[in-house]
Amino acid sequence: MEKQCILSIGREFGSGGHLIGKKLSEHYHLPFYDYDLLKNIASEKNLDLKLLESYDERPRNRFLTRTVRGFSNSPEENVARIQFEWLLEKAEKGESFVIVGRCSETVLKENPNMISMFILGDLDKKIERIMERHHVSKEEAKHMIEQMDRKRKTYHNHYCQGKWGDSRNYDISINSSKLGIDKTVDLLIDYIDERKKK
Repeated sequence: MEKQCILSIGREFGSGGHLIGKKLSEHYHLPFYDYDLLKNIASEKNLDLKLLESYDERPRNRFLTRTVRGFSNSPEENVARIQFEWLLEKAEKGESFVIVGRCSETVLKENPNMISMFILGDLDKKIERIMERHHVSKEEAKHMIEQMDRKRKTYHNHYCQGKWGDSRNYDISINSSKLGIDKTVDLLIDYIDERKKK
């Protein structure tokens, strides 16, 4: 049986992190989980997908939230915890997969077969990418990047001790703007292959 391999990818909006994760999953023939993760959870646990999605990656209302004996009345926190527990279950069963976001570099940090990476990019290149992908103006693209990265940072930093994007919290951080998507993937494959040998 092949050794377990979990690839955890954090990313800045517009850096191509989602596409890089997809290409890595195809290269290694691994299941790929990203924002569609809730579909898998809803299907497996017979939960209402639309309800889960309505609370996904949203900040809790700290004035209305109470935690008693480890149980929170915050639906936002409960949806996050469901996802973290689902990832842990998959990892503990020995499954291999690629996961984008979801605080996975922290949630799965005790797993010796997890390799974490953070994909960043130059602002001008990220703006170009978002303009092309979403058919928006330069100003709209810049606003989208700021808004999405703020949201990801807030979500991540609420549930993790390490700060979002801090290179010390990942095995490797790379600027995809310098080499482009395909060569960044090639470099990451070399790194992952070397790590898998150990």
